[in-house]
Amino acid sequence: MSSESGREFQTAKEKQANWLVDRTGITHTQAHELIDLLGVGNLPPLVREALLLKK
Repeated sequence: MSSESGREFQTAKEKQANWLVDRTGITHTQAHELIDLLGVGNLPPLVREALLLKK
């Protein structure tokens, strides 16, 4: 992975983590862990798991 694409991936990951935190109320750490497990751009499972974590 080139440094440019690596930066783009990290930016996308951070944006998605921020979105999950705002949308579901989980922590940034939890959001990053979920994204690491389920992948960037996999929104329905990410939201489902985030809401389960929040309970």
